[in-house]
Amino acid sequence: MLKLKSLFLLLIAITLLQGCATAVVTGATGVSVHHDRRSTGAIIDDQGIEFKAASALFFNKEIYDQSHINVTSYNGIVLITGETLTESLKQQVTAELKAINKVRRIHNELTIAAPSSLPSRSSDTWLTTKIKSKLTTDGNIDPFYIKVVTENGVVYLMGVVTHAEANAAITVVSQSAGVQRVIKIFEYID
Repeated sequence: MLKLKSLFLLLIAITLLQGCATAVVTGATGVSVHHDRRSTGAIIDDQGIEFKAASALFFNKEIYDQSHINVTSYNGIVLITGETLTESLKQQVTAELKAINKVRRIHNELTIAAPSSLPSRSSDTWLTTKIKSKLTTDGNIDPFYIKVVTENGVVYLMGVVTHAEANAAITVVSQSAGVQRVIKIFEYID
């Protein structure tokens, strides 16, 4: 029980620290919130959705013990990535997250497999970093409008963008070494 409490406290601390980093950046410059196409309320709602999802999955012992799950929310659209052992668990995850207020749509991209290894996750983190750097240096793309999530070499792109911005981002990402596939989960403004 002590291990469970410690893990939960660590989860809360990590979540709060991520929020603090955003608060520091936005408080100091205002760039992140003012430059985002989502409203400030939508940004806060997305953080709340991710926190509530992490909490719900953490307290569902069956899911938590048999899965590696990442939840990303962008403008109320939720992307679930990672691995879980059975189709039944995959459906349970969707049901848990549908119950969260402000969730508009769910893309459950969980694969039925054993949880991924740390080296695989590190590779995905490195790939995400490379892609974000490429998007930042491309003159046709504003990286503030695009969220990049990588799982097992599959790159998911989220954001509120124009079709031209989406196409430019997809071109950059698809030409990046290590990318197995690109899945777009965009909302279009044109």
